[in-house]
Amino acid sequence: MQRAQRNSLRLLQWMMAASLALPVALFAIAATISYTSTRDIADREIERTLDVAHEHALKVFETIDRSLAELNEVVRGLSDDTIRAREPALHRRLKRLTDSLPQLKSAWIFDADGKALVNSLVSPPPELSFADRDYFYAHVDQAIGTFIGIALTPRPPYQGARFFGMSRRRDSDDGRFIGVIQASVLPEYFESFYARIGSDPGSFFAMGRTDGAMLTHFPRLDRDLRLDPTGPVGRQIAARPEHGLITIAWPSDGIERRIGYRRVAEYPIYVSAGLETSAIRARWLATIGQHLVFGLPATALLFLLLALALRRTQQIQAEAAKRREAEEALKHSQRLEALGQLTGGVAHDFNNLLTVIRASVDLLNRPQLTEERRQRYITAIADAVGRAAKLTSQLLAFARRQTLKPEVFDVGERMQSLRDMLAPLLGPAIEIAMRLPAEPCLVRADAGQFETALINMATNARDAMQGKGRITFKVEPATTVPDTLAGAGSQHLGSQSSANHGFVSVTVSDTGIGIPAARLGRIFEPFFTTKQVGHGTGLGLSQVFGFARQSGGEVTVTSEVGHGSTFSLYLPRVPPELLPQRQAPNTAPAVAGSGMSVLVVEDNIELANFAADGLTELGYSITLVDNATDALAELVLDADRFDVVFSDVVMPGMTGLDLAQAICDRGIDVPVVLTTGYSQALSQEGVTGFDLVQKPYSIEELSRVLHRAARIRRVRDGAAE
Repeated sequence: MQRAQRNSLRLLQWMMAASLALPVALFAIAATISYTSTRDIADREIERTLDVAHEHALKVFETIDRSLAELNEVVRGLSDDTIRAREPALHRRLKRLTDSLPQLKSAWIFDADGKALVNSLVSPPPELSFADRDYFYAHVDQAIGTFIGIALTPRPPYQGARFFGMSRRRDSDDGRFIGVIQASVLPEYFESFYARIGSDPGSFFAMGRTDGAMLTHFPRLDRDLRLDPTGPVGRQIAARPEHGLITIAWPSDGIERRIGYRRVAEYPIYVSAGLETSAIRARWLATIGQHLVFGLPATALLFLLLALALRRTQQIQAEAAKRREAEEALKHSQRLEALGQLTGGVAHDFNNLLTVIRASVDLLNRPQLTEERRQRYITAIADAVGRAAKLTSQLLAFARRQTLKPEVFDVGERMQSLRDMLAPLLGPAIEIAMRLPAEPCLVRADAGQFETALINMATNARDAMQGKGRITFKVEPATTVPDTLAGAGSQHLGSQSSANHGFVSVTVSDTGIGIPAARLGRIFEPFFTTKQVGHGTGLGLSQVFGFARQSGGEVTVTSEVGHGSTFSLYLPRVPPELLPQRQAPNTAPAVAGSGMSVLVVEDNIELANFAADGLTELGYSITLVDNATDALAELVLDADRFDVVFSDVVMPGMTGLDLAQAICDRGIDVPVVLTTGYSQALSQEGVTGFDLVQKPYSIEELSRVLHRAARIRRVRDGAAE
């Protein structure tokens, strides 16, 4: 019961742990899946945004590139003087061009020395040289096509926003360098566009040259930025130069971002778009938060309910423990009352038996006693001893400490063999009806105790009918034991019924006066009887109770005043294959010792001398010791001089069972026969394969057992007569 309670508490504790661990595990799995999904969605958004930024940059650069090509065609073949002469008209043309393209700040035509011939800002242009600007000197030595320069600050007297140059080379008809056509592109135009398409938190855009110089940046920077080609970003781009998607800490601010990049067609320009990883995580956390809104209260509620269930279970078990303590106290008081009855009953019955023995001994001591009277007194002593042994056996059976000799037998067959004995026992006025099953109903129990229990139930029924009526004996299989008043705990027995083979039910029903309900709870107590003095000891039904419990079964009773009673004995059923084969009759030789050597181990000197004297008269050679330690020393010294060891079980120090086990462990080839009136060890463990003689025993019975054990050894050693 306590183990089941501990298991129930442990189960609730495991459930409480699982109510947290399982949701946490599921949440972790869901969070992982959600994060992967959120990042995939973010990657797709980055790719789409990058497509837009790339298309925009490509159109802008292509538009400017075409405009530069058209201007180059306009001034092709014209000398610098001719261009200066036409400066007002060309100025207006450039101004119209810059006004129509919001991405342009200005447009310029330079001579071979870097001086402005025409620009879109002022007319005529100041006498300044721009030969040191990258968009000019990049074309001096070779034709490189369209050039895109770094971000620059306007040179005085010009003012305004920063710009980067996009330029083409002016060639003469013979291919000589004669100047540059240039357009100043506004980075803020791209930044404004990026601000419109990058409205999500954490959005990022950048456009830069292949050498790492940044042209535009969003969020806007207050300084120039050039990426190291050998740095983390440069290495990633070098590995996949056309396009890619990377997660990296951006050098300008150290913020980790998920960035996609792509090269703008044939131009030496990369555009990139991305999101801060913190913004991606924020999206993921927002999604997870929606799950937590429902998951956390449900998990907390489940945990709280289990905690309340655990607390309530602990309270119930504490209350149950208090009830058990109260019940144990009540049972203890009842046991004390039963002990008083037991003491008085045992004293009364044993004093009667001792009186018969004492009187018979006194009469045997009288002189000139006739043989007939001497034999009668000896018979009286033997009968008294037999009744005393039976009384002791019944007491031990009630206490469930009787050393049983279980064997497998068919209950129906054993009932049939008892029929002839029951008829004279119950009397001619009682009709006996037996209902036996067609199939074998096998049990493993002490056959003698079973017969005693059956006779006790039968005589109890006979007395309840006052010697006249009908007793019905019925044997049938049963799956469980009914939960009745007398069978408390029977459901527990039923759940462990001999490997699920069920039970065999033996019921004894009578047509007697019945048992009042107030007495049903006491009928199995020792010495409790409703019979008149001298008509019963009150141990019959207690023997049935003790035998049933010690055999792993149960006994129940149902009764109604005026309509008889039914006692049901339940014994665990065993499968048919356990039924042993019938053995041939025992052909053991006579009980004479014929010089067999017996080592007798008995701490009671009177009993030891009785056994030694009796066995000596039968021709046995006796060596007597009073403790197991000396006996083991004798065997170690010379085991071959003994044919058998006869030892009491209950002795100070080393017990008889310990001695027998030590003999086996040391490999001493001498059989052991044990004897006892009662042993706690034997009642729990059995005789473990050794022969056993129950006290009180006769010399004739002892000689037969010793002779059989010793003969087995002689046959094994090849010394059979």
